[in-house]
Amino acid sequence: MAKRFLYIFLVLFVAANCGAQKYPLFTHADTLRGKLTPERACYNVYYYDLHLKIDTANHSISGYNVIAFKVVNRFHLMQVDLFKNMVIDSILFGNNLLTYTRDSNAVFIEFSPRRNNIGRLFFLPEGKMDSIKIYYHGIPQTAKKPPWDGGFVWGHDSLGKLFADVACEGTGASLWWPCKDHLSDKPDSMRMIFDIPNGLMCVSNGRLRSQKILDNGYTRFTWFVSVPIINYDVTLNIADYAHISNYYLNGKDTLTLDYYVLKYNADKARAHFQQVKPMLACYEKYFGKYPFYKDGYKLVETTYWGMEHQSCVAYGNHYKNNAFGFDFIIIHESAHEWWGNSLSCSDAADMWLHEAFATYAEALYIECTQNYKASVKYLYTQQKRIDNQYPIIGPYDVNFQGTENDDDMYFKGTWMLHTFRHVINNDSLFFAILKGLQTKFKYASTNTSEVIACINKIAGKDYTAFFTEYLYKTSPPIFYYKLKKQGTSTIVYYRWKGVSQDFIMPIKITSAIKDSVKTYTTITPGNDWKTIQLDNLSPSDFSVDVDEFYVIPKKEE
Repeated sequence: MAKRFLYIFLVLFVAANCGAQKYPLFTHADTLRGKLTPERACYNVYYYDLHLKIDTANHSISGYNVIAFKVVNRFHLMQVDLFKNMVIDSILFGNNLLTYTRDSNAVFIEFSPRRNNIGRLFFLPEGKMDSIKIYYHGIPQTAKKPPWDGGFVWGHDSLGKLFADVACEGTGASLWWPCKDHLSDKPDSMRMIFDIPNGLMCVSNGRLRSQKILDNGYTRFTWFVSVPIINYDVTLNIADYAHISNYYLNGKDTLTLDYYVLKYNADKARAHFQQVKPMLACYEKYFGKYPFYKDGYKLVETTYWGMEHQSCVAYGNHYKNNAFGFDFIIIHESAHEWWGNSLSCSDAADMWLHEAFATYAEALYIECTQNYKASVKYLYTQQKRIDNQYPIIGPYDVNFQGTENDDDMYFKGTWMLHTFRHVINNDSLFFAILKGLQTKFKYASTNTSEVIACINKIAGKDYTAFFTEYLYKTSPPIFYYKLKKQGTSTIVYYRWKGVSQDFIMPIKITSAIKDSVKTYTTITPGNDWKTIQLDNLSPSDFSVDVDEFYVIPKKEE
């Protein structure tokens, strides 16, 4: 059955993309970056140990990273990733110096330059656990438009003190540290040691284990992440920060809240960040327990707008609420702690698993703190940004970083989820599905097929055709209808057009209007024309419930 669904997915994906989409031309380098090549698939990383000195005067970094791995399939050649502008000084395997070759930003490391007595290569055996240490240095690229492009961001606060950070989603963590830069592989834990010029603070993911003033004018900050983390979430932030401590209680559980903000913004932050606790309460209600109690929750003021760095959310929205009364960056980026940081996609083509869910979380936050009607009003502000130019899912194996406009993935994705909620028509079940996904894929990398299979299992019904229609096609389903007046009634002829035979989705249409209040009835269109008689309803009063279902109504004369 799973193979059949995969076949349907592939057929529809190809059909949806034949000639209609304007994706960029992908290169050999894109494949090396985005594909789980045999030289990557042969090992899994379980620990990184990153040591870096940051020279803020010339924007350079130097140090090493230890990559601890387990052999999945025996190999003598492995791929790690480090941008070609960064210089590798040496690669050590125990006391042995390894040779390597570069291909664009990929580094292929040879473990057995020598041959054994019978002339065959020596392979690292399956199941072996070992490590390599890569020494390197260089000036990492500067982001031109963070966070939409990757790199370091160098600047100064309003008092002239250094203010710097890094964002690398899409572009890749390998722009500044050597790693297996593929979304499918998260280390179980990670240590980050950063040497920063004295007088500044360095904030990173997880817990601060130590802070030590060195003899060379630098201060060493040691941070530790105790749970799996996706590579692009790893970050560092440098500034003259004030540290504000707080906590959030959930029954017997205590979550530490740490806010690192520019010192002159401390009072403003204390007031503005009060929305964090009700947000966490809402998200735990809908999605389950915050995934990173061990590592805490942090908001860190940054030079750029924001990013979902795990347990270290980048915040640069200048303490502003939107028209709905909340700070978009806090609410959206924090939702990624569940959708993106805990449950993660294994290929960038499936980034909707991060963005569609996190974008829908904004509407759920409004529903939780205000009411459902307000959340629908908010959803309509998102719907205005849907272009229906691209499928929600992009090309695989090329580190797809989106199109010139990613709004379809975000906002068509959130309306797909909103529609699915009303297709199920059972909120208890819908939110059980959201929590079930978080339980099933906690700390894991997954894909669209696995997520849909999990949804089907929890729902007790096969919704594969629904998701296929919304994820793999450019436009949502088009509801065609004809109206015929018959006395005081209206005869409605209706159908879908261009959907698969397996696509069965109910929608609601107007059945009556009294005192300007609409009453709806549920119908289930198919590919063939069906009819329904609506008594005491004029054709001019007919409408489709587009508050709950993202479809395109199209009247045929």
